[in-house]
Amino acid sequence: MTRILQVRRGSCTQNDNFTGLAGEITFDTTNKTLRVHDGETLGGFALARADTAPSAFDINSISSDFWTALFSTYQTNSIQSETSTPQSLTSTPYIDCTMGYTQIPKTAEAILVCQSPEAGYSIDDEVRAFGIGNYACPHVNTYVSNGALHVRLYVNEQTFWVFHKTDATPTNITNAKWKIKFTVCY
Repeated sequence: MTRILQVRRGSCTQNDNFTGLAGEITFDTTNKTLRVHDGETLGGFALARADTAPSAFDINSISSDFWTALFSTYQTNSIQSETSTPQSLTSTPYIDCTMGYTQIPKTAEAILVCQSPEAGYSIDDEVRAFGIGNYACPHVNTYVSNGALHVRLYVNEQTFWVFHKTDATPTNITNAKWKIKFTVCY
């Protein structure tokens, strides 16, 4: 014998004036949809029907007030950054720069700035992926001393290199044709 499950049913008005038990389902005979109840909310919660739902979501239909409220609620603190003036590349034990802040930054990076065309780069091109000796993408060290932030890149008298702009082969560069600058973010 087949079993049949039948749920409470009523018109839209009847459902609007009914508070079902927690987890109870009722059928709205006017709108041909189900309602789910939580035991507290008058009328419950109407479920969407597939044949009445929009076929595509248009993000442009969202009001600008919604986005303003969303971003003001979840916006992180603004990011502050400081970039040093470019300085000469040297094959010394390290290149050091003193910055204006007196706290350790969230990030710090070294950037090579081309001063004379080399390795496929033009004047003022910036390169963040470079190497020193056998090390690719060397990490910048930061520390606070005497009330100032120091940013240091260890060179250990090794040769700087970049990935050639057109064929991506590691290419040694001439220190005089490049400068280095440091950027820190808080």
